[in-house]
Amino acid sequence: MYKRIIYGLLPLGVMGLIFYFSSQPYQQQDLRPTMNLYLNLDLLKPVLSPIEFTYHGETINVANRGVDGMLEFLIRKAAHLTVFFLLMVTTFLALHHNTGWGLKGKLITSYVITVLYACFDEFHQSLTPNRTPYAGDVVLDSAGGLVGGVLIFLFFTRRRRK
Repeated sequence: MYKRIIYGLLPLGVMGLIFYFSSQPYQQQDLRPTMNLYLNLDLLKPVLSPIEFTYHGETINVANRGVDGMLEFLIRKAAHLTVFFLLMVTTFLALHHNTGWGLKGKLITSYVITVLYACFDEFHQSLTPNRTPYAGDVVLDSAGGLVGGVLIFLFFTRRRRK
């Protein structure tokens, strides 16, 4: 009984964490001052300098953002992938332990919930000062959920074969 409740609460905890961080203005989350205080970021310049791409109409590279800005951007986007991966996995686990559904139904439902929450998260950011909603982040979040879904699928299909 308690196991079912705990598994049911896990995705709500992840959603709460995402909501909390989306509620913070950018200045409150800026990692650059802390990174510059404790790390010698010049060591990363040769590693980060070759990386260049366009995101939300802006060229993302060391020349435009500096080493600290580039590193922070990559950390923030990796955080998007990670928390929505976790949301997918915890939602699947909640459904797995609380429903009698098949693997396909649990995966599809978990992924739909993950993508819908990614959409809600971007809407929520539109209400937060100094935060900008961007559909590209929904795609990134959805990719994190998709990775989680693929790994779950592989785990369960491999386990079934044994």
